[in-house]
Amino acid sequence: MPLAPQSIGRRERNKQAKLERITAAASELFATQGVDEVTTQQIADKADIGAGTLFLYAKTKGELLLLVQNAHYATALASGRAAAETVPSVLDAVLAIVRPVVACNRVQVDNGRTYLREMLFGDPSEPHHAEALKISARTEQAVAGILSRHEAITEADAATLARVVLSSMFMTMASGANSPVSTEEIIERIRGQIAAILPH
Repeated sequence: MPLAPQSIGRRERNKQAKLERITAAASELFATQGVDEVTTQQIADKADIGAGTLFLYAKTKGELLLLVQNAHYATALASGRAAAETVPSVLDAVLAIVRPVVACNRVQVDNGRTYLREMLFGDPSEPHHAEALKISARTEQAVAGILSRHEAITEADAATLARVVLSSMFMTMASGANSPVSTEEIIERIRGQIAAILPH
């Protein structure tokens, strides 16, 4: 019986190692070829696991993209939140949060747009989709915290406006018409939309 915790620990370490290989393989293949051109078999081969094992970690290619992008999104959000702490202007502080998230989403534009589609319309019972929604909620909370600094915005209004900011950001990034546009231009468009909803 004393060996049971060690065997569980080993099993968990093996699972974590496989997850890391899958994430690295999917990340590399999606970045170089685009999510639409990559097969789950290619990811399994690159991660040196069977296709059946791959599906234990992510049931669809969309879930694999969520797995990969969630990690990037979480890092971008942390960077944006840290940057926003030192920015006195409410608009510029919100943009400090938005900027790294937009940049992260547009490393590979088609992948970024597919990620947003999976986040918005995927199965919320899937773990990677649920994690994407949690990161989105944390982004909304961070933006609400910044907006509540504004003397004319109540806490309740800040929460509502934060949802509007996120909707604006997601729609601007997801729009096919914006695919060829630079990241800086996307951010400027989002800036204009946020400025329009802030009290003057």
